[in-house]
Amino acid sequence: MMTAGDIMTKNVIVLSEEDEIKKAADIFLKDKINAIPVVNADKKLCGIVSETDLVYQESNLHIPTVFTIFDSIFYLGTSKHFKDDVSKITATKIKDIMNKDVFSAKEADDIYGLATVMADKKFYSIPIVNDNKEIIGVVSRYDIIKAMSQAKEKPKK
Repeated sequence: MMTAGDIMTKNVIVLSEEDEIKKAADIFLKDKINAIPVVNADKKLCGIVSETDLVYQESNLHIPTVFTIFDSIFYLGTSKHFKDDVSKITATKIKDIMNKDVFSAKEADDIYGLATVMADKKFYSIPIVNDNKEIIGVVSRYDIIKAMSQAKEKPKK
């Protein structure tokens, strides 16, 4: 069984949750990666930011439809979603746009399970963490494809 530890990239580029958004944009352009794990002040995984998060920040704000009856305002849709959109579009720090609900894996996890998660959830990469939630590697789609191409064919009987 091939594990995440067998194929992971160990020199992981990370961002601090306090970094400016421009730093993420520069990394995406320079290093040609799709997602960057985010660490807190204790160097523990606390989120992930993707190219999509940056593109979303530049998108148009979708103002909810409202109507009034007897001086009361009613939203068609949720005002929370609108507030979240405003926060992301006006964000300047990574912590404001990162996905805080990040999926991570362990070094001993099977790559076939990781590949399934990537396909099902449309993830480009998965941070690999130790028991202290510190990043020790990352498995990307590229790493899985590379492992597949290097796998030797089993001899036919």
